[in-house]
Amino acid sequence: MKKRFFGPIILAFVLFVGAIAVPASWLTRFIPEKRVEESAAALNPNMFQGLYLQNKMFEDSKYLPIFGSSELSRLDEFHPSNYFQVNNQGFTPYLVGKGGDQSLIHAVNFAAHYQQLKGKKLVFIVSPQWFIKKGSDEQHFAPNFSSLQALDLAFNNQIDPAVKKNMMKRMLRFKVVQHDAVLSELYKGMVNGQSWKVKAVMPAAKAYYSLLEKKDLYYSMGENKGPERTISENLKGKSWSELKTAAAQLGERSSKSNPFYIDDASYKKIKKKVKRVKGINKGRTYAKSVEYHDFEDMLDILKDAGAEPMFVVIPVNGKWYDYTGFPKKGRTDYYKKVTKQIKAKGFQVADLSGHEYDPYFMKDTIHIAWKGWVYVDKAMEQFYKTGKVTVH
Repeated sequence: MKKRFFGPIILAFVLFVGAIAVPASWLTRFIPEKRVEESAAALNPNMFQGLYLQNKMFEDSKYLPIFGSSELSRLDEFHPSNYFQVNNQGFTPYLVGKGGDQSLIHAVNFAAHYQQLKGKKLVFIVSPQWFIKKGSDEQHFAPNFSSLQALDLAFNNQIDPAVKKNMMKRMLRFKVVQHDAVLSELYKGMVNGQSWKVKAVMPAAKAYYSLLEKKDLYYSMGENKGPERTISENLKGKSWSELKTAAAQLGERSSKSNPFYIDDASYKKIKKKVKRVKGINKGRTYAKSVEYHDFEDMLDILKDAGAEPMFVVIPVNGKWYDYTGFPKKGRTDYYKKVTKQIKAKGFQVADLSGHEYDPYFMKDTIHIAWKGWVYVDKAMEQFYKTGKVTVH
């Protein structure tokens, strides 16, 4: 009876130890070459929080990565991943980000790929709603946090020490980091200059990193199916003017139920609370937020690494924000502040903030879609070919 009970446990333990003992270099042989291409529009959280697939993506010049958050999942036919599949301009968009990914999460990710960023063009979409007073909260940070990338930050001596310390101190405020015994003690030792603690924790930290690295490789072996996409051959060869018209027509057909130009399916979800939220956001602003500090750390990493990013500053739905009482000044001050912050680093900006009231530019209250994607597509193509952007 005891043999029957302990047999499976012993077998599981042996298999677990065996999986850990396998060299990482050996595991990479079992990851199909097509896996990187499959992951380009799969929006797989394992890829966002891992290292291997992004490493391979950065090594291949055909990919133009787009970093952002929940807007990346608005995969209508004008979305860059779909549009450029029909209108090939020499690059393939590679999507990195999901809802809750904000400046700090992206900063940690960029730090983990620091050596691969030099001379690399990339696109970064900045969302206004990140810049609430307290910035990222536990609810949004925890599901997107990567212990693997966070440990990589601790081991990375190329990152500016001041930036590195800022990021570690900031992450120590989140419970998901506090509850990670090895990482939190390592961070505390580094932040407080306790070399004895760092030395004591380092062996466990490196073993932990090795385990997470192999976990990432095992996940990378699996197929990435991704969300359903809408790819239209009708968009092939159309002028930007024709694309804007087609996008507006799709938006109009999709948003007949409300005066805010919100997609009907999205409006149905909020319809019951529309009356309750009228004027609810009076006195609010996106111009004062701790997010600016996280954003600055991220900008510093990109600058120091020699990356060549284009930032896309997207608007909010002006009609909806006016309805909820969110002051226009609280939005325009944000647009000016974040654009100034980006330009101070010498980076390119596609400032689309002037489209708050442009019909069918947004799919809902905060997410770009339809005509908005056409502007992003145009900016991406211009940036990829010239290194500059004049789209606004």
